[in-house]
Amino acid sequence: MAGPSTAPPETKVDVPGLTELVDADVLAGRKLHKRPHPVRWLVGALIVAGLVWLVHSFAQGQIRWGDARGFVFNHDILTGLRRTIVITVLSSICGIALGTVFAVMRLSSNPVASSVAWLYVWIFRGTPELLQLLIWFNLALVFPVLSIPLVGSQRTIDVITPFMAALIGLSINAGAYIAENIRGAILAVESGQTEAATALGLSRRATLTKVVLPQAMPALIPSIGNQTIGLLKGSSLAATIAYTELLGQAQRIYFLNARVMELLFVVALWYLVATSVASVLQYYVERYYGRSERNQRTSAADRLISGAFSRLRGQTA
Repeated sequence: MAGPSTAPPETKVDVPGLTELVDADVLAGRKLHKRPHPVRWLVGALIVAGLVWLVHSFAQGQIRWGDARGFVFNHDILTGLRRTIVITVLSSICGIALGTVFAVMRLSSNPVASSVAWLYVWIFRGTPELLQLLIWFNLALVFPVLSIPLVGSQRTIDVITPFMAALIGLSINAGAYIAENIRGAILAVESGQTEAATALGLSRRATLTKVVLPQAMPALIPSIGNQTIGLLKGSSLAATIAYTELLGQAQRIYFLNARVMELLFVVALWYLVATSVASVLQYYVERYYGRSERNQRTSAADRLISGAFSRLRGQTA
C-alpha cells in the first residue's frame, strides 16, 4: 500500500540561461520578510540631517534671496543665457563635424592623414581649454593681418572677435574629444559588418555611412551627449575673453551692485535648467537610436520569461 505523497520542499526550475531555485512556501503564497538594516537607516538619517543643515545655513546666511529671485528673469541674464545656448549649439555642431573628419582620418590607412589626426587630438586634448581660448583671442599679436581668400586682407581683431574666438576654441577642443569617441564607437562595430559590406560591393564611404555609423550610434550618443553638456558648462570660460554669455553678464551686474552670491546662484539655477533640458533631449535621442536593440532585448527577455513560467507550471501541476 503506497504511503501518502509528500510535496518536495523545493522545486528546481531549469531554463536555458536561467537557473533559479523557487521555494515551495513562496508558491503557496507565504510572504517573505526582509532583513532589517539599521546601519543603512542610520547612514540615511545622517545624510538627510547634513542636507537640512546645509539648506538652513544658506537660508540664514548673508544672501538676500529676494534679490536673487528678482534677477532670475532679468533682461541681461536672459540675454547671457541666449548667448550661452547659441555658442553651445554652434560649437557642438562644429565639434561633431570636426570629430567625425578626424576620427575617419585616425582610422585611415594613409599614414599622413592618420598622423595629422593623432597630432590634432594630442595637442587639443593635452592643453587646457582656457589656454586655447586665450590663444585664439590674442591671435592678433602673432598675425596682425589675415589674408582671407575671396575677401582680401582683414585686420585680425576685426575677424577674431570674442564670439569667433570662443566659437573656434570651444569647437576645436570639443572636436578632439568627439573624434576619440567616434573612433572608439566605430572600432566597437564587428569587423564582419565591414567585410560583408565590402563583399556586397559597397564603397568605403557607403560602408561607413550606411553600415558602420548606424550601428555605432547607440554607443556614440551617450558620449556625445555628455560632451555637449560639458560644452554647455565649459562655455562659461568664454567670459574670460570678453564674450558676455551667462556668467559674463552676471559678473557685469555684480561688479556694479555687489550682489555676488545672489547672482552666482541665479547663474547656477539657469545652468541646471539648461543641462536638464539637454539631458532630456539626450534621453530621447538615445531612445530613438537604441529602439532596435531595445526591441531585440525585450523579445529575448519575453521568450526567456515565458519559457520559465511554462516550465514552472508544468512541474507544479
